[in-house]
Amino acid sequence: MFVPLHDQNPLRFIRFPFITRSIVVLNVLIFMFYQRGGNAEAEAASVMAFGLIPSTLMGVHVRTPGIFHAPEWATFITSSFLHGDIWHLAGNMLFLWVFGDNVEDAMGHWRFLLFYILCAIGGGLAHVAVAPGSDLALIGASGSVAGVIAAYFLLHPRVKIWILLLFRIPLRLRTVWVLGFWILLQLYNFLFGPPGEISWAAHLGGLLTGAVLILLMRRRGVPLLAREEPELIAAEPVV
Repeated sequence: MFVPLHDQNPLRFIRFPFITRSIVVLNVLIFMFYQRGGNAEAEAASVMAFGLIPSTLMGVHVRTPGIFHAPEWATFITSSFLHGDIWHLAGNMLFLWVFGDNVEDAMGHWRFLLFYILCAIGGGLAHVAVAPGSDLALIGASGSVAGVIAAYFLLHPRVKIWILLLFRIPLRLRTVWVLGFWILLQLYNFLFGPPGEISWAAHLGGLLTGAVLILLMRRRGVPLLAREEPELIAAEPVV
């Protein structure tokens, strides 16, 4: 429906969002050199080894014998660094690139990394709760990215964002309209959308996790639902 391009929201506390940028780079490298480095069978094996499979997590089934796979508990995290195709990767990483830096700024580097991982777990738990017997592997950073979107929405509802509406019309709109629409779209698809390859439950789980965690993990003095346009202020020590 739309592509986020840029937000006019300067960093206030950190000089460079190296956790956000490192996560983006790591996802791209994994996709290029691990997932796409071999044939189709090798790509499928990577998903089966590191994807989150509800039925194996719940002990209903076991993974294919004889192949290495991550511990079931670890797949909540490893699955978030795998993607189905280039568009799946590009969509998640673009949202993370545009919105992650300001959430990292509001928390600090290492709390943001913990936040990102917990949102991945929250999205995975929601997916498993909805489909505990599914044999399909969940992959993608959508749960973590949804958590970032929820946090950004609660921190900066008035910031203006440049987007491409329908992938071709440039518009500059406030966060409350852009991300508010995105959040409502996830809820609508979860409640009324036809079954498909996208786990809307994982998106909602990430959103809920991010919304709760931003209340607890933001820096002291960082407001929620800021009413003013952002302005540059003196930077505090980097943490």
